[in-house]
Amino acid sequence: MIIKRLDRNAPCWCGSGKKYKSCHLAFDDKIRRFEVMGHIVPGHDLIKTEKDIEGIKKSAVINIAVLDEIGEKIHAGMSTQEIDDIVMTTTKKMGGIPADLGYEGYPKSVCTSINDEICHGIPSKDIILKDGDIINVDCSTILDGYFSDSSRMFMIGDVSPEKKKLVQVTKECVEIGLAHVKPWTLMGDMGHAVHQHALKNGYSVVKEIGGHGCGNAFHEEPFVSYVSKPGTGMLMVPGMVFTIEPMVNMGTDRFFTDADNGWTVYTGDGKPSAQWEIEVLVTETGAEVLSY
Repeated sequence: MIIKRLDRNAPCWCGSGKKYKSCHLAFDDKIRRFEVMGHIVPGHDLIKTEKDIEGIKKSAVINIAVLDEIGEKIHAGMSTQEIDDIVMTTTKKMGGIPADLGYEGYPKSVCTSINDEICHGIPSKDIILKDGDIINVDCSTILDGYFSDSSRMFMIGDVSPEKKKLVQVTKECVEIGLAHVKPWTLMGDMGHAVHQHALKNGYSVVKEIGGHGCGNAFHEEPFVSYVSKPGTGMLMVPGMVFTIEPMVNMGTDRFFTDADNGWTVYTGDGKPSAQWEIEVLVTETGAEVLSY
């Protein structure tokens, strides 16, 4: 990505109405220095304006409310279709649209991934939550063209200590990732810290599926890896918005996709997987959580 330098007196690309020289010229020059050193840098299309950020935050209000509602109502004996119904009803009531519905042909409003399902579990009236299950509910919302995306783990009834630890360590991985989101540092450093915490606890992290930019579209660049090496990955700069969502497996990091529905991803050894997801904004001093 080549950062283009505008005429000093031209209107700034961010839409502020200010001249480029008094708005983002120094910002762009700083990015360009990293680019000259050989680092991957974000283009202007990945840097959100104040208007964008305001819109994403409003979308996130709905996304958070939906997951809160699920947290209050989820229980053993309910079907995953009932979860989907809650998502649709609450989202529409608040003026939003479930981003999952129809995305690349996905048939439901939310993803509900249970036990050995890593991601993209499809809700069904025939899938009933049982005592001891762990489930990831991954919710995404569109409001006025802006996207929010986050997920939470829920433990149903009497969950085994092994599953509880997996859920807790995965949440810690996200918290560690968040602590490593700092402007003018590289994403690879963040991903490496996440991976090391999972490995330290005897777990693996899925390599091929990770986080993503989000906000003006459902899935934007960059791909956010959680098995990365220090000193690699895209430069993080103020205004970038992306998700932190490592998929942590109790056993192997290998997986397969359901041959019948083409969506649901399972662990290769049948052992449990867990995932928490937050959407974050890179700020001048660190990061702000937009959706969780």
